[in-house]
Amino acid sequence: MNLINKKVTHERFGMGSIVNHNESSIEIHFASENKKFVFPDVFEKHLKLHDKSVANSLEKIIQKKEMERNEEEWKKEEEKKLQRKNQELRLEHEKLMKNHKLHPESQMVFWCDTEEQNRSFSEWKVFSGVIKSGNNKGKPNKPIRLHQNSAVLLTAIDSSMPEKDRRILGVYMVNEDFIGKLCEDGYIPAHSKYRLQLTEQESDQMLFWEYYVNEKSPQKMTWNTGKYRYFDNSWMAQILLDIVSLKSDPKERELAQQFFEHFCKMNQITDQELPKPNGTLMRI
Repeated sequence: MNLINKKVTHERFGMGSIVNHNESSIEIHFASENKKFVFPDVFEKHLKLHDKSVANSLEKIIQKKEMERNEEEWKKEEEKKLQRKNQELRLEHEKLMKNHKLHPESQMVFWCDTEEQNRSFSEWKVFSGVIKSGNNKGKPNKPIRLHQNSAVLLTAIDSSMPEKDRRILGVYMVNEDFIGKLCEDGYIPAHSKYRLQLTEQESDQMLFWEYYVNEKSPQKMTWNTGKYRYFDNSWMAQILLDIVSLKSDPKERELAQQFFEHFCKMNQITDQELPKPNGTLMRI
């Protein structure tokens, strides 16, 4: 829009003529001096164009600018709301971290089918499944006991084999800042460092029921339903210690040792006082 030489009236400086303008400023020659103003904002209240046709076109530009400004302000306000929400979540997270008390059974053993076995080790996470009944039916299960001190044990069994032959496939600590109570999608991600996958030969030597026992039915080895079970912190420590002994590769053995030490520290377990495995298979 060419506004040069267009006549205007300013509420304070009187009549004048536009001598220069760009996208952000406008210069007007009045009787005694030239004045610069913010463009097009000055036309909203203080300045009036004499040419009605040009004034109408300018009004559309002002309205567009106003809409853009309102949209920008809305975006900023939404961003502030998001920042406040994230801050509230961080404070809640920090509070839960600070006030967390160790649960004696805050470890998870997960039953993997064939598809889940591959996905668990490629993506290093498991899905806790969905709630089967009640008001929250269909929503993901919240692994509420899992915290920074928790590890997830991955197990499987061939369909033709009895439950007593359930093998341990691998294990990982949960992600560094994971809190089960805040988990909305049901996915339990792995720690960036503490994660171990066993070879098939190693897995054959790690039978789950050598460590695990159902205290209500100590002679039975049954899983029944559900994708996971919580179990004793010391049992997980026993498993990790045996994995250390099992690893022959120096680097893998060192990682397994570091994993075991980190786990014991997080769960306040003294390895010298750790009892020997006494699962159902050890009691038969």
